[in-house]
Amino acid sequence: MHDISQYQDFFINYLKSQNIHKEPKNLYEPIEYILGLGGKRIRPVLTLMAAEVFDTDYSIALPAAMAVEVFHNFSLVHDDIMDDAPLRRGQITVHEKWDLNTGILSGDAMLILAYQYFEQYEPVVFRNLAKLFSKTALEVCEGQQWDVDFETRKDVTIPQYLKMIEYKTAVLVAAAMKMGAIVAKTSEKEADLIYDFGLNLGLAFQLQDDYLDAFGDPETFGKQVGGDIIENKKTYLYLKALEFSTEEKASELEKLFTLQLEDNSEKIETAKTIFNESGASRATQEAIEMYTFKAFETLEKMDINSEKKGILRTFGENLMGRKV
Repeated sequence: MHDISQYQDFFINYLKSQNIHKEPKNLYEPIEYILGLGGKRIRPVLTLMAAEVFDTDYSIALPAAMAVEVFHNFSLVHDDIMDDAPLRRGQITVHEKWDLNTGILSGDAMLILAYQYFEQYEPVVFRNLAKLFSKTALEVCEGQQWDVDFETRKDVTIPQYLKMIEYKTAVLVAAAMKMGAIVAKTSEKEADLIYDFGLNLGLAFQLQDDYLDAFGDPETFGKQVGGDIIENKKTYLYLKALEFSTEEKASELEKLFTLQLEDNSEKIETAKTIFNESGASRATQEAIEMYTFKAFETLEKMDINSEKKGILRTFGENLMGRKV
């Protein structure tokens, strides 16, 4: 097996070799643009890694990895439209650089393009990949809708929030790993186990993202710290703070999360203080650890050698080791 940076290089070289520069250019240029904006390429890396975990050369998994990356970026294009976001990875978003209609249509084309990459596999593998992909793509849409709904709801529960982040974020991480297993033609049992490994890691990753959004280092986090607080998002931190706070503090937090302000610095600091004093920060860190350990427990059930288990465990540890 290879290390993460090698898998990233393998995938980027494959991405660069793809002929996406076609006509009409106003349909395909935005696709090239968003795919070229970088990112850590975590999902395609997981597909390549999973294939090699099950004794198959990573190169055979490259089309499946490309499908995962194209779909992920399709979802980002449409998310940015829904959020009216001006920037993605520090660059102008597709709908801002071109226009709204272009963003919608290029995004639609990306979804179709993702499916086309599965056509490079034999019928049985194609069917299994497409079946998993269809299920996952619909779940991601369901997760996105729940996320939108939660912005205006006052009765969101922690189980509902966890289901939302499972669908919006974790299922694609899990599917990326299972696709590598499908390409490797491993057993259904092993494919399901690596899916569960990815699902729990994805949940831990998203909860950590929630935590870092409030308490991360602006220099290393890569996004605006306090963004969820500014947008009044009902994250795990927020819901736990409501659960643990006195009635007075809970009411203060609820009121805080109705405000739209020009200067949000005081709002962010007040929310963070409530998160800390209520015990919500600690509870969120404990949930991150719980899901990470659940992923590692699943790893132990897999019928692969200890070296490969160690590589997957190290990947999980590194993923959870982002700076706060």
